[in-house]
Amino acid sequence: MYLTAVVDVVSRRVLAHKVAITLEACHAREVIEEAFARYGTPDIVNTDSRAASSRPLSSRTPCWPRAASSAWTGVGPGETGVFVERVWRSVKYERVYLKAYDSVGAARAEIAEYFDWYNTGRPHSTLERLTPEHAYVSLLPKLAEAA
Repeated sequence: MYLTAVVDVVSRRVLAHKVAITLEACHAREVIEEAFARYGTPDIVNTDSRAASSRPLSSRTPCWPRAASSAWTGVGPGETGVFVERVWRSVKYERVYLKAYDSVGAARAEIAEYFDWYNTGRPHSTLERLTPEHAYVSLLPKLAEAA
């Protein structure tokens, strides 16, 4: 099984995710479209195209749902990859490696439950002990002021 997720790097909040049995770009597109529909199109987007397709997702490829105003693709600055890798490590060590899933549906349900807890119940030391949800919500007024 393959996990695709959209993560807000600043708050570490998982905005959308999908567990699929194949590694195809359409799954990444669905997750990106879901995140954009819920939270709007960000100014900057970084994709790890290894999991999405053999070529980077960008406004020039049919897989990209909408072009962000300042999109960049491929592996971005080192800091960006580290945050996402920490999310992957957390879900693997705190949930996936501890379970023996009976079915794909069970894995999907467990991982969805994990991300709900990860976003709303798991404080992060790098976020001053806030949960990703609290960090995300607390940033919204600051972003509105900056705009």
